[in-house]
Amino acid sequence: MEHIKRYHSRLIPYRDAKSIVIEGPVPPEQLRQYRMHPDLDAFRRPKEQFEALVEIAELPEGRIIAARLEAEIVGYVTFHYADEMEHWSYGNMEDLIELGAIEVADDFRGYGIGKQLIRLAFEGGQMENVITFTTEYYWHWDLDKSGLNLWEYRKMMEKLMKSVDMVWFATDDPEICSHPANCLMVRIGKDVPLSSVEQFDRVRFRQRFMY
Repeated sequence: MEHIKRYHSRLIPYRDAKSIVIEGPVPPEQLRQYRMHPDLDAFRRPKEQFEALVEIAELPEGRIIAARLEAEIVGYVTFHYADEMEHWSYGNMEDLIELGAIEVADDFRGYGIGKQLIRLAFEGGQMENVITFTTEYYWHWDLDKSGLNLWEYRKMMEKLMKSVDMVWFATDDPEICSHPANCLMVRIGKDVPLSSVEQFDRVRFRQRFMY
């Protein structure tokens, strides 16, 4: 299938008359010219995470939407196929894309960067031929720095995903079912065929079809 990548960018006013650039999908050769903010360490060390971002950008289906101040990345969101060891790779769907990591450096929170990153990813109809999903697990949430409790954080994440028309979907995935705060959010593009929607139903309710 064709993975449509249409570069877009916009500016968010910042301090001292500077602006934060929201852009993407960023091609790997352009991404290599940047550096990672040292606070972007939620998933792995910044240098290692930067290398992972470049690898994702090189994938046919992969896309990195970045927020940067000059040449320093201060936030990002990733899109890619689910890992082959995960529940969501069952079915080998070419048009099922995971919204994976989303992270914003501490000093840059409060500017609406997360919402702008996600919105930019869907601009120009480039995600209308895929089903986009994200799995929200409470153990990944930064409750300490946010000052939010578990359910406030869950509400914030739902609101963020709903800004691009992602909605809650039921599933029997064991990890999501392991805690009531975990959830599956999904956006089905308008050009996705019914056969893919039905296949996704079999993926998210895998236990139903095992016997």
